[in-house]
Amino acid sequence: MNWISLTDEAQLHSIKELSKQKPQVIFKHSTRCNISSMVKSRLDRSDAGENADFYYLDLIAYRPLSNQIAEEFSVHHESPQILLIKNGECTYDESHNGISMDEILEQVAL
Repeated sequence: MNWISLTDEAQLHSIKELSKQKPQVIFKHSTRCNISSMVKSRLDRSDAGENADFYYLDLIAYRPLSNQIAEEFSVHHESPQILLIKNGECTYDESHNGISMDEILEQVAL
């Protein structure tokens, strides 16, 4: 998995714009949560293909940015959490053990 680090608010604008050409996926990860670590490990071992860009947010280090994402895309904050951004909007989100690369890629293809 080739994660793009999500570290500042300016990237959110870029993600929204890029999502008009290619789906963008944000993974919100808590470095203090065992479930989040397990999910990240599972994603790291998966083949993400090239149909979407994948962003990694350490929500402990960047909590204000995590809150901004929840507000910007009108989703309830959870951790771990996957958000799929298409055409500037969150079209899919999942959390905890519901996160799977197969499901993400299925949603990307829709």
